[in-house]
Amino acid sequence: MTQRTLAGLVAVVLLGALAALVVFRPLPYVSYEPGGSIDVLGKSDGKEIIQVSGHRSYRDDGELRMTTVLVSTPGARLDLFTLMTDWLNPEDDLYPYAAVYAPDESDDEHRQQGQAEMVDSQQAATAVAEEELGYDVVHVMVRSVTKDLPAEGHLQKGDELVRIGNTDIGSRIDVQDAITSAPADRPLDFVVRRDGAEVSTAIAPTVVDGNQVVGIKIGVDFDHPFDVKVRINPNIGGPSAGLMFSLAIYDTVTPGSLTGDHAIAGTGTMDEGGNVGPIGGIMQKIAGARSDGAQLFLVPSDNCDEAVQAHNGDMRLVKAVTMHAAVRAIKAWVKDPDAKLPTCRATTERKADG
Repeated sequence: MTQRTLAGLVAVVLLGALAALVVFRPLPYVSYEPGGSIDVLGKSDGKEIIQVSGHRSYRDDGELRMTTVLVSTPGARLDLFTLMTDWLNPEDDLYPYAAVYAPDESDDEHRQQGQAEMVDSQQAATAVAEEELGYDVVHVMVRSVTKDLPAEGHLQKGDELVRIGNTDIGSRIDVQDAITSAPADRPLDFVVRRDGAEVSTAIAPTVVDGNQVVGIKIGVDFDHPFDVKVRINPNIGGPSAGLMFSLAIYDTVTPGSLTGDHAIAGTGTMDEGGNVGPIGGIMQKIAGARSDGAQLFLVPSDNCDEAVQAHNGDMRLVKAVTMHAAVRAIKAWVKDPDAKLPTCRATTERKADG
């Protein structure tokens, strides 16, 4: 073997090693892929997912499907080959690692946080479903009053906030909006329930560190008229199924089929005021719901721009701002599949096929 041939072979080996290093070197990205959907009106391990005690239940053949996303776990580093495969698939997405996970976040920490968020979402979903039935469930409370700020001497720990200005209080967002939208340093009327009686007072908000405040910390108490348990695989976490839980609970405790025995899917967080919040992975969730045969998909309004880029096929996309609006939209669609419904409008181009 000549020296030139030997050098050529060594170069080929080194080039191959360099290519392998580039292709298989871990890179700081997170992949999102379509996951399955779960009919929360159905059963898991032979038991109803929505279990109710203290109120009559009504079961039907409809489906309300919560949607999931397969996300690479904290600590995982994807190689270039995997990233290219995901990039070429129009139903997958890639995000910088730092945009999804904290630098030192472990898989256990992420799972625990997701489970806590799941529990909170079920609590809010139950309260919102009960409120939709006409019960007074949600009570926004003063947890503490900050010394030397305007609320001191006016509000007390344990006060229930009933009204601020012209805003009836049903959630923490209502409190924030009422205070921040009021003129600074001008009296704002507060009505609270204290020891069973309504008390009125006027407090002038002030600005601290660029934020308009009165100096209270608030929390929420729930006065549930009946008990609800949601049985979901503990490996599924996060708050994004709140809307579907709320709809499923409402359907379970009302006569007839909310879905008209059709398959409806969707996603969205749920606060105690019934407001639907944005989620991640909307395109993957739409793809999963479409594959599972859903005919209607409920989209949080803040996810509309991204949702219209998804390949939804014949599945209709409906914008959901609140749980109450979602109920109305479903009932209208069941009555007339061609009914005019709140719709996400396209403002961006579709993601090109690979």
